[in-house]
Amino acid sequence: MRIEHIAMHVNDLEKARDFFVKYFDAKSNQGYHNTKTNFRSYFLSFEDGARLEIMHRPNMVDGEKQPNQTGFIHIAFQLGSREAVNELTDRLRNDGYPIVSGPRTTGDGYYESCIVGIEGNLIEITG
Repeated sequence: MRIEHIAMHVNDLEKARDFFVKYFDAKSNQGYHNTKTNFRSYFLSFEDGARLEIMHRPNMVDGEKQPNQTGFIHIAFQLGSREAVNELTDRLRNDGYPIVSGPRTTGDGYYESCIVGIEGNLIEITG
């Protein structure tokens, strides 16, 4: 068994797609639009086969995100090296994305940083 994909609602579908393409080398499909409900989505595919569906629909509720709330809390990308973590973290910082932590080695041995990514969602970047 494997997780087929993870999905997230976003307010700005194109900006979210561009974020994952620019920083995490996602490949996007052409998108889907249900003209009856005005639901729109893109499937983003990553190098290892993982997929993220980003979706938008009218009248979504957008509450404040809390780092210690229940439910899904972050998405993590493994880059393969400490140097890659450092480089991407610096790139995101320079582009104005807040860094929550790191880069650092965690107590359980991960080398990682955590950023506030698109629309306030936490993204973990590991080596």
